[in-house]
Amino acid sequence: MVFAASCVSHADNNLSGEPAEQAPESSLERTVRGEGVFDGETITYTAALETFDIAGTDDRPAARLSAFSYVAEKVDENTQRPVLFVFNGGPISASLWLHIGAVGPKRVSAPDDLSAPVDAFELVDNTHSPLDVADLVFFDPASTGFSHVVDGGDPSAFFSIEADAAQFVDFIEAWLARHRRDGTPVYILGESYGTMRAAEAAGQLAEEGGPPPAAGVFLMGQAVNIIEYAQRRQNIISYVVSLPTLAAMGWEQDRVDRKGRNFETFIAEATKFGETDYLTALFQGNRLEDDELRRIADKLEEYTGIPADYYVENRLRISKEQYRTELLRAEGKVLGRSDGRYVGDDPRGDASGILTEAYLKGFKAYLSSVFDLEIGEEYKTLANVGGLAGWEWGGSSPFSHFDYSVRLNHAFEANPGFRLLIGNGYHDTMTTVGAAEYLAAQADWPMEQVRLSFYQGGHMAYSIDETAEAFGNDIRHWVEGSGSWANGGN
Repeated sequence: MVFAASCVSHADNNLSGEPAEQAPESSLERTVRGEGVFDGETITYTAALETFDIAGTDDRPAARLSAFSYVAEKVDENTQRPVLFVFNGGPISASLWLHIGAVGPKRVSAPDDLSAPVDAFELVDNTHSPLDVADLVFFDPASTGFSHVVDGGDPSAFFSIEADAAQFVDFIEAWLARHRRDGTPVYILGESYGTMRAAEAAGQLAEEGGPPPAAGVFLMGQAVNIIEYAQRRQNIISYVVSLPTLAAMGWEQDRVDRKGRNFETFIAEATKFGETDYLTALFQGNRLEDDELRRIADKLEEYTGIPADYYVENRLRISKEQYRTELLRAEGKVLGRSDGRYVGDDPRGDASGILTEAYLKGFKAYLSSVFDLEIGEEYKTLANVGGLAGWEWGGSSPFSHFDYSVRLNHAFEANPGFRLLIGNGYHDTMTTVGAAEYLAAQADWPMEQVRLSFYQGGHMAYSIDETAEAFGNDIRHWVEGSGSWANGGN
């Protein structure tokens, strides 16, 4: 990967051959040229840190948004190169995690040794980045990154599902206008809470008269049905969809009898058991006969490594949080929350938090070496929205609708070629593979335009090198309509 700093104006930075709208003056503005090899193809591109002034409305203040963009030199003048807009979750956070973890031209590579210190993580060329098939734009909502509302504005005006997505839609329109990219296929990749933003924004784009309807959405670590993020004993579906994740962690920690099965077969069996016998038993509740209770508990022990007696004591309901603390309790250990492969000593902490620490350290090093930019307190990795209670989720009572995925229905209707990709890490205890499968199974989408892809690893599964490669290839196939997408294949 080669970078050369240059004093390139925004007009020069527009590689479409047409004059670009000038950016507002900002001390943050940076433009450099780079070259790298992505999926075997050498790409020359312009990397820019840009600012965009977004006008206010009656309900929302004006904002100055900063974003990192990677725009490749056009190879074929007869085609419109897609643009992939990327962001993380929160609510609300900067996009640095996907930027430096998976999608940007550099990525932080995690050591295979999960007990290794943060200094063992390396910043490497990201040959898996999809920059060979799409330009990349990393969006930071106001109050994160370098983005902020203008003086006197109330940041909390953006603290809702609808307002947050509307800000992003405004940003898309501003970015496309500045770069003269009218008609460009727009793809959206959101992670965690960002999947809610992606779904809502796709719905808004389908209804707006400005930017084009989205060509595709990638929900990574999806939370749009949020069916089991916080488990309740009466929500029996949450225990069913969480079972594959418990099984994956039991396998990883060598607490289950593999019986000659490979990982995929083992997880498939656990999933099928969950959707059949386990679901039926949970539905019966206290009407379940004792011998059947014991049979189900024995099977749960087989798939999770938790003793059957503990399942019996808990009427077959063990939450993901319980599992994290119970599986290795005898050793005084607890599994990581965002990535259950990691093991720590503090039940109140998250052993896999070392990933976010390493990514932030790597991102700072990257900005310093490439953009000659040092970030300090003015850069916000996560906005203070007052906790989950400080966010407006769009429902005010237990009877409110909570499934944000219905907004994607409008995207399918507005664009017959719309493609939806749903990804998840097997060891993610916050958003799970089972919930992703349940989401797709319950949706009214044309399933030939939907794909699910599951990876080794946790909430940021791409921390594993093999997963980073699979993640990048999935993005390529999704954008290009190749691979499993070709001819409607699965």
